[in-house]
Amino acid sequence: MTAEAPFLVIAGPTASGKSALALTLAERLNGTIINADSMQVYADLRILSARPDNRDLARVPHRLYGVLDGSETGSVARWLEMAREAVAETRAAGRLPVLCGGTGLYIRAALEGLSALPPIPDPIRESTRRLARDLGPAALHARLQDRDPAMAALLRPGDTQRIVRAWEMLEATGRSLREWWADPPAVPGLPGRGGVLVLDPPREDRRQACDARLEAMIQDGALDEVAALLKRGLDPSLPVMRAVGVPELARAATGECPLSEALDLAKAATRQYAKRQATWLRHQLRADVCLPLRWLPAPEAQHPESLPPDMANFIRLFLLTDGV
Repeated sequence: MTAEAPFLVIAGPTASGKSALALTLAERLNGTIINADSMQVYADLRILSARPDNRDLARVPHRLYGVLDGSETGSVARWLEMAREAVAETRAAGRLPVLCGGTGLYIRAALEGLSALPPIPDPIRESTRRLARDLGPAALHARLQDRDPAMAALLRPGDTQRIVRAWEMLEATGRSLREWWADPPAVPGLPGRGGVLVLDPPREDRRQACDARLEAMIQDGALDEVAALLKRGLDPSLPVMRAVGVPELARAATGECPLSEALDLAKAATRQYAKRQATWLRHQLRADVCLPLRWLPAPEAQHPESLPPDMANFIRLFLLTDGV
């Protein structure tokens, strides 16, 4: 494959079945799945971030899963650099890159590149981090909501790293981070043509899937995973410590509340996160094909033998192949 070869992007909110769809397409199209989820890059959260299990890993090659330690701070710029390398190596092996994830900033960077953001002066950076520590991320998010509601709407109230970034950019430049993103990119996106497939299940299907998956994660050992993470004594502001489900299950792991209460809190946080993802994908991402359903792996799926016609037709035209 050349540098101008196509790549696919499989996007969708949490529990929409995008990983299962990526597996289906990667198997049929000789693809390699490349992670585009900001939490699945961390080695510490195999269960709670729903990383592919050993059976899935054996089916097709996977890249950028569990590649960072929880003590590290990932970023969209760092991910884009790793993804660029993974795409080049995938194409060198004669395979199709299939990006899969629900982190909107990563997907946008892959397709559009990164804007030239100015450096933040040290005094503003330090004062913003001090403000986040003193107020907590939710209160700082509320302040951002007052000054920059459009940007705040894109961020989870517990996402300390991105809230701090949006606030310090506003303080340093007087411009919203969204406005900077709209500027011409200084760092290009991934080389080649990106074809975007989005799963957008109905609201109630999405909510039920989030709840069921979290219950399954508990059965698989998610509480023990969080307890092991807490034993590391990491900075609470690190991304891995603020991942959806970690603060909630940490309360049960430390005996602060019963597991049933922590599970209810984690379910609510997961549903809210999935709702924000779905909203972002509808309004911020140009999808070539959007399916209003949750993709289920065989034997659960009612469509294990064939792709929906609009998806299959798009892929045939986009890749100029009859292999779907």
